[in-house]
Amino acid sequence: MKAKQTKHAEIARELRAEIASGKYGAEGRLPSEAQLVKRFGVSRPTVGQAFRALETEGLITRRAGSGTYARPATNATGRLLALLIPDLGNTEIFQLICGEIAGLARVNDYSLVWGGSGQPRLDADGSLQHARELCRHYIERRVSGVFFAPYELLPEQEAANRDMAVMLRDAGIQVILLDRDFAAFPRRHDFDVVGVDNIAAGWQLAEHLIKLGCRRLQFVSRPLSAPTVQARIAGAREALAQHRIACPDDWVREGDPGDVKFVRSLLVPNRPDAFICANDHTAALLLRSLAQLKVNVPNEVRVVGLDDVKFAQLVSPALTTMQQPCREIAIAAFLAMTERLADPTIPARQITLAPRLIVRDSCGAYLPRPRN
Repeated sequence: MKAKQTKHAEIARELRAEIASGKYGAEGRLPSEAQLVKRFGVSRPTVGQAFRALETEGLITRRAGSGTYARPATNATGRLLALLIPDLGNTEIFQLICGEIAGLARVNDYSLVWGGSGQPRLDADGSLQHARELCRHYIERRVSGVFFAPYELLPEQEAANRDMAVMLRDAGIQVILLDRDFAAFPRRHDFDVVGVDNIAAGWQLAEHLIKLGCRRLQFVSRPLSAPTVQARIAGAREALAQHRIACPDDWVREGDPGDVKFVRSLLVPNRPDAFICANDHTAALLLRSLAQLKVNVPNEVRVVGLDDVKFAQLVSPALTTMQQPCREIAIAAFLAMTERLADPTIPARQITLAPRLIVRDSCGAYLPRPRN
């Protein structure tokens, strides 16, 4: 069983992610100790411990009489890394992963930049044009390596992602793909990829629902989703096959889970026992639409997601999901980067980490079982 983090370590981790996401803007001023005491419901010494940990990592500097500030990245020759992450400031999973990478970079005497401005808040444009401009900027700055989460939900995504990755590599910049490849599943490109084991995640969610008695499962995703979603579908399909449960032709449905009309179409002609959603965001929108249709979750239909973002505990009912090991992904990605910088000729690798099932109310696991 995974050891529970101490409170000061949890606070440090959250602040680390917020620093990486650019939450504190160009000035970089963090909340005061008193504000953090109130926010986290802890003592002042506990906040002080969190600050000291971040200071040791080189992420913050404390100025007497002024406050605590995030330290700007500096450009050390040959030790400059960068992030190319779509919509980093609004994506919780990547905030956590990149926050951990930022801490690792500081401890290992690397500098890390997030975009042309040096602050991700100022680089919030999620367009491919902006991404290409960032690639050119990184080439001009002669960064050593880029952590790149390929873009999704765009018609031209695969070709555009490949072109950017190749552009960086041709300029002598090492590229580590975060979370996903940009080739359609199950194909692979020749870049290192670090992320969660998506096939295992899909399998575990389906297996969990099958053990709860579900037999009519439906997978819901948005059009043009990342290849990781296809891997999750493959894992769920394998679980169904192992239990000799047939998959109807339409068991995978693509659409907008926030669109009540689309969600109504999922319920006919035969209502599923459960929905496996591509991620927690999809699941949260589906829960809201089902509530508008007066469909009770989990009594009438069960819903599960994937990611374990913060709001997974706040939606109603609380969401059963697969937890992404963000810290472990960050460590593996950073190690992969340092290894590739040391030897660019090593073969491309796919590094996957195990997800963890988080059981809450939405899957119906806590419903009373019928007596035989």
